Amino acid sequence: MSQKSPPRPRATGRVTLADVARAADVSPITVSRALSGRRAVDPDLVERVRAAAQRLGYVPDPAARALASRHSTHVAILIPMLTNALFVDLLEAAQRTLRQAGFQTLIGITHYDPSEEEQLLREQLAHRPAGVLVTGMQRTNATRALIEASGVPCVHLMELADTPATYSVGFSQLEAGATMTRHLLERGRKRIAFAAVQLDPRTMQRMDGWRREMTNAGCHDATLEWLNPARSSQTIGAQMFEQIIRQTPPVDAIFFCNDDLAQGALLAAARHSIKVPEQIAIAGFNDLPGSDQMIPPLTTVRTPRSEIGEAAAVMLLKLIRGEPVAAHAVDVGFSLVERDST
Repeated sequence: MSQKSPPRPRATGRVTLADVARAADVSPITVSRALSGRRAVDPDLVERVRAAAQRLGYVPDPAARALASRHSTHVAILIPMLTNALFVDLLEAAQRTLRQAGFQTLIGITHYDPSEEEQLLREQLAHRPAGVLVTGMQRTNATRALIEASGVPCVHLMELADTPATYSVGFSQLEAGATMTRHLLERGRKRIAFAAVQLDPRTMQRMDGWRREMTNAGCHDATLEWLNPARSSQTIGAQMFEQIIRQTPPVDAIFFCNDDLAQGALLAAARHSIKVPEQIAIAGFNDLPGSDQMIPPLTTVRTPRSEIGEAAAVMLLKLIRGEPVAAHAVDVGFSLVERDST
């Protein structure tokens, strides 16, 4: 059989399943079955179809496939930032787990903006995803309504839901903040500042844990709360450190809401010849890369980002398949990592 010449491009320039069928001299349904890996198709036909598809540069249209089969092959994931290793680790684990199960991911970056999250979700739902992963529990009423009305399975990341109707994988941000504060108090620190940026709900929950323990110890002072809406960075951490050390009465410890802030503070302390922890203790959160290499190594709270991403993807896959889920909220926990900065 002579090889057919490639069909003329469509007005859109996109090669279709019908184009592949003509090039391989088979029916469109045979092309569909051959490319989907169904065993009922003769191996010779499969090879011919795949050769034609490769020659034409055919790429399947997942939206059309989902519409035809009523089964989508992609999952939408909304995270706040990609510049923070926290979310990169989570995203990589979730995507790896989903791809192994045959699902692709559509990633949306919300920039901690509820209105941007709402718009992104509207756009993602238009692609008829099989499921959705979203970060945190707090969002606009309109976004909640979109999720509920879509009927698409949804799992929340990084926090724990308190209702059986909501699925989540994370840990208690409040208890993690309280654990670090107790550690500093047990080391004899009394004037413990809490330094936070971005001020997203999870950061504020950590501050609630700090405030609870400081109040219980009779040490709480509102002037120890240092809040800045800027994005987290070593530069901001250094600037906040230089402001906090001028406070009177002086502080004897600083609990930063994220490791990059604490890393910047340690660098600033070295520049000013301030001894850590002898003159002031410094603690962070999340155990980001490089924290164990600081001078001195940084005491922090290790958060299991990869475990959260993987467990959330596994939970979502069960919901997509209609399989039972053992618990609506999976607490992966956290751990205090004691190093020399405290």
